[in-house]
Amino acid sequence: MKLKTLTLGPPPKIAVDVAGNGPLVILLHGIGGNRLNWRQQLQSLAPEFTAVAWDARGYGASEDYEGALDFADFSADLQRVIDAFGCRRAHLVGLSMGGRIALDFYGRAPDHVASLVLADTSAGTETTRSRSALDEVLRLRQKPLLDGQTPVEMGYGMAQHLVAPNASVAAVQSVIDSFAALRKASYLKTLDTVTRYTAFPPFGSIKVPTLVMVGEHDRIATPDYARSMAAAIPDGQFCLLPDAGHLSNLENPDAFDRALLAFLRRHAGAADTPPRGAEEMESDRSARV
Repeated sequence: MKLKTLTLGPPPKIAVDVAGNGPLVILLHGIGGNRLNWRQQLQSLAPEFTAVAWDARGYGASEDYEGALDFADFSADLQRVIDAFGCRRAHLVGLSMGGRIALDFYGRAPDHVASLVLADTSAGTETTRSRSALDEVLRLRQKPLLDGQTPVEMGYGMAQHLVAPNASVAAVQSVIDSFAALRKASYLKTLDTVTRYTAFPPFGSIKVPTLVMVGEHDRIATPDYARSMAAAIPDGQFCLLPDAGHLSNLENPDAFDRALLAFLRRHAGAADTPPRGAEEMESDRSARV
């Protein structure tokens, strides 16, 4: 796989890994992840698609930013990435927080979305949970870091909660490595904003093909909830991934990629503008390695 890493401006600059040629597919990581979590998916998609995995602002090789985080900032950044590739529409693949970003972007710019893949995503559950319950979830996630724990120390505990009981050593290590790469201040801001944000578009308003995938052992975005989400979306499809928990693309990447490719092949033509190549973008002032 020929892979390039580009940094797209203006500030905060967004780092992306790019592989392949064809319709544009953008992969959006979860709250404890980064673009490296998508390496196998980039390899699987590259023969048929221009596959792009980003680091969200404040993550990985992307820049930090001043002040508080507004959830809408993610959608603005995603629009910048799509524009940088010279495309009108992109297929969006989001895991957990990444799925929430994809949904929010669809609500703001539906004409720029060719299809949605929502993996292990629980957007919408907030409407059925009390504010006090959400505050308690946020407190429990923030407390270890506020008490002095490092991200990598937190990663060891979180890994067991996120993955399936029979997860491979490699999958567990990927979770730990992802948490070790977190920047504490940015993560805390993101955690606060993502937990509190509820203004997603109603599922019934989604008019693009949508695939909802979930690991059979996901305890955060449960299979029952994912199934109900798919049923509420007019063109929604549901896929249960065996032997996987909340990080299904890392835990069972082969099953994840089979389902993802089958879906994207059916809807490849919806992303109707060929994207610019990474080589062309490299020479642009707004994108450089």
